[in-house]
Amino acid sequence: MSAYSSKTALEHARRDKLNFSLANCIRALSIDAVEAANSGHPGAPMGMADAATVLFRNHLKFDASAPDWPDRDRLVLSNGHASAMLYSLLYLTGYEDMTKDQLRNFRQMGSITAGHPEFGHAKGVETTTGPLGQGIATAVGMTLAEQIMAKDFGADLVDHHTYVFMGDGCLEEGIGQEAISLAGHLGLGKLIVLYDDNGITIDGPTSVSFSDNIPQRLSACGWHVQSCDGHDAASIDAALTLAKAVTDKPSLIAMKTVIGLGSPNKAGKESSHGSPLGKEEAAAAKTALGWTADPFEIPDDLLNEWRNIGVSGKDMRLAWEDRLAKSDQALQAEFLRRMAHTLPAEFKGAVAQARKALFDEPKKVATRKASQMALEALAPALPELIGGSADLTGSNLTRVAAVDTQFKPGEPGRYIGYGVREFAMAAAMNGMMTHGGIIPYGGTFLVFSDYARNGIRLSALMGIGSIYVMTHDSIGLGEDGPTHQPVEHLASLRAIPNLLTFRPADAVETLECWELAIRNRKRPSLLALSRQAVPQLRLEDTGENLCARGAYILREFGKSERQISLLATGTEVSLALEAAEKLSLEKGIAVAVVSMPSWELFKEQDKAYRHSVLGDCPRVAIEAASKFGWVTFVGDEDNVIGMDGFGASAPAEELYEKFGITSEAIIARACCLLGK
Repeated sequence: MSAYSSKTALEHARRDKLNFSLANCIRALSIDAVEAANSGHPGAPMGMADAATVLFRNHLKFDASAPDWPDRDRLVLSNGHASAMLYSLLYLTGYEDMTKDQLRNFRQMGSITAGHPEFGHAKGVETTTGPLGQGIATAVGMTLAEQIMAKDFGADLVDHHTYVFMGDGCLEEGIGQEAISLAGHLGLGKLIVLYDDNGITIDGPTSVSFSDNIPQRLSACGWHVQSCDGHDAASIDAALTLAKAVTDKPSLIAMKTVIGLGSPNKAGKESSHGSPLGKEEAAAAKTALGWTADPFEIPDDLLNEWRNIGVSGKDMRLAWEDRLAKSDQALQAEFLRRMAHTLPAEFKGAVAQARKALFDEPKKVATRKASQMALEALAPALPELIGGSADLTGSNLTRVAAVDTQFKPGEPGRYIGYGVREFAMAAAMNGMMTHGGIIPYGGTFLVFSDYARNGIRLSALMGIGSIYVMTHDSIGLGEDGPTHQPVEHLASLRAIPNLLTFRPADAVETLECWELAIRNRKRPSLLALSRQAVPQLRLEDTGENLCARGAYILREFGKSERQISLLATGTEVSLALEAAEKLSLEKGIAVAVVSMPSWELFKEQDKAYRHSVLGDCPRVAIEAASKFGWVTFVGDEDNVIGMDGFGASAPAEELYEKFGITSEAIIARACCLLGK
């Protein structure tokens, strides 16, 4: 049982009769939805309903009739398993798409009421949550975006809070602490977190695995901290009022609650967490709460009260629209452009100028340096571009003149020092994307994409254009050794649906990949970039972004019909060219070298184009990474020149020789395939 008894909690909840009755609407609908689905989490919605009611009645700035109002408060359900509560709130307050039938079809195929909130499925769902801890970290990104946009457009147009519901699990996950630490360090005063301290985990009481003093922990991280009775409306209201008055620190409101409040036999127990109450217990809970309406039915007086709450922000929204209409026309147009994720007219010209510079003066540079050159050229045309790095700026080369102002407490800049917090960086970037008005990019080493992986996955799942700049992309980084040398990472990233993984071969391809990443606002991109320098391989400008096709014939050797194709990515494309030249000159073999910067884009091309690039002849693939996946293109792993295990600590040249990623190895395999 929770240290806070269900009987006492109910007594406190009933102190505000109307709030209790409104909260019971949430409880009843959540019980009904979970029972209908025979699946779900009733306990958290029942425990958090009182606080959610206070928040929506008295504090949350929103208008259910205009769910995309840019200056609305954002609400993130970090404990996404409580989705039935959020869907109930959206229905009660009158969001048009959240119908009673959607609640009845909770967790069913084709409904917008997924088991955990899914961004883009229902209006009012600000981000996808469910993987614990990512909600709070994404909310940090939303708060960063609000501050940046407020600086760019003024408080008349941008002035809102981000609220978060969060449970013990979010605090136990490492990303939760990453986000808490970053928010405290940056003094994000518009971030307010309501912590559902119900003392229960799936395995039993939190004492099984968790004994942190959360208020002290967050206070040590620079947060404003309060504790309150999570079922007493007046206490919750006072805490929220005070939290909104704090402007220089994020706020935590630790609410003592009872999970499954109202359930006679499951309140305060783990049995109310992740499965339906059951028909008899559901009925008993409704009786204990004084609820007599039929399943999915809300008494007219209470539904009218909720619908009035849903439009209580309408006057604020209309006043905001009036301020926008009366604002400077250029400012208004720029604000609307950025919120729509439409690129400025100047972007196309910036790309063209950058291309011209490379063809006028070819560059032999590492692709990480080429990435910085691309950013130098493109960032001045993109005021929405916000950069950062997980404490590797000097290595990732993610800082450029136009994105140089450091984000500091009270001084939002265009460059964010995320510290060694790769996961929180990825999630915060997602929050900036879902907030709107921002194109975020962030850097770390490719090997540490593992730390950020679930954030990368969520950006792909949500269909948002976060940009991940991952340098030191192979054994080519050299002496730092196998702990820092990515091997399996490209294969694992390519396995994520909807993620564009780019591995450019030279400065031209790097610029083209950056253009594609910026243009793809509904799809995340990851750039895998080298530490070692590579020559510029394309010296004549066709005017076409060849990387947009995913793969293309870079060069052909020999005058006869093609006999073999060499497929490569990144730094190994130049190696393939070296081998192809020798095969042609010394063996008389006709060779086509195919640069393949994006498997995903290539697979999306029509069959005729794919055939024209790959040809009918034998193929060899070359990539200083795991061979996994290349069979799709070359038929057999024996035809892949790559890595079978981890790397080693040595200079890059010695490593390539040691692991057999050489022109000699390419030539030998090509000759073997051709019987020569």
